[in-house]
Amino acid sequence: MQLGVIGLGRMGGNIVRRLTRKGHECVVYDRNGAAMQALAGNSVSAARDLGELVARLAKPRAVWLMLPAGEITESAVNELGRLLAAGDILIDGGNAHYKDDIRRAQAMRPRGIRYVDCGTSGGVWGLERGYCLMIGGDKDTIEHLDPIFSALAPGTGDIPPTPGRKGRDPRVERGYLYCGPSGAGRFVKMIHNGIEYGLMQAYAEGFHLLRNAGSEDLPEERRYRFDLADIAELWRRGSVIGSWLLDLSAMALAEDPELAGYSGFVEDSGEGRWTIMTALEEAVPAHVLSAALYARFRSREKSDFADKLLSAMRKQFGGHREPKGG
Repeated sequence: MQLGVIGLGRMGGNIVRRLTRKGHECVVYDRNGAAMQALAGNSVSAARDLGELVARLAKPRAVWLMLPAGEITESAVNELGRLLAAGDILIDGGNAHYKDDIRRAQAMRPRGIRYVDCGTSGGVWGLERGYCLMIGGDKDTIEHLDPIFSALAPGTGDIPPTPGRKGRDPRVERGYLYCGPSGAGRFVKMIHNGIEYGLMQAYAEGFHLLRNAGSEDLPEERRYRFDLADIAELWRRGSVIGSWLLDLSAMALAEDPELAGYSGFVEDSGEGRWTIMTALEEAVPAHVLSAALYARFRSREKSDFADKLLSAMRKQFGGHREPKGG
């Protein structure tokens, strides 16, 4: 298929690379000309602006946005709403609030433009590992785009199907899911990120406890000098708490056992906040997810080793760097 891709940052550029590896063609645009030049090739052509990008696509056009949440995405959606025509498809694969997706889909509907929200997880590793995709919108439109989603998804790999899944949608086992109407995909991704906060906080606090076991404030007979990199590596192998986040923690600790390269100033992407706001709206207790978000706020006032590990995990999976002055 042919796809327009706007936004070639940490994930957008690799999305283009993965698609073209699988035989798709991309027309790309980014304000950073160097980002476009880095992708130029037989299956990738660069556009000077959004108008040229739309003009180069065959109808029905499909355009994928991979931009930061907020005004930059809102502006691009509005401009593309004027440039695209009935039958065309606009996909937002970045982070956004699911209520914005519902509003945008409703705004596009009178013009016949089909809007798709696609929660995308995979970070800077997605080129090789693939992207876990949580998709919302019109089901027929999602079916039309299936070759794109199939190319981006991880595939079954060496993970066996869960027992009892016979008769269910096999695409889930390949790493992508049609979640429901507009906003549904982003809602699932929002909760995914809320859970991510909680898991990361649990690892960070656990390793902080291990590190602090050698404190001189403890009786000498109860002091332990643990090698955190070795413990992380141990737990990767057969432990019930094994996960990709633990894999990334092990990498960070092996590279820098004291995590001296991190200040411990932990940012949040916004989706953790949206998860807690949704918990309030639904009157659903979310103790762990709330505490994990508040811990990130606290890290910006006074950080510790746990916060440094949180920063290290964010850098490992998403390329997130601590802000200057953090």
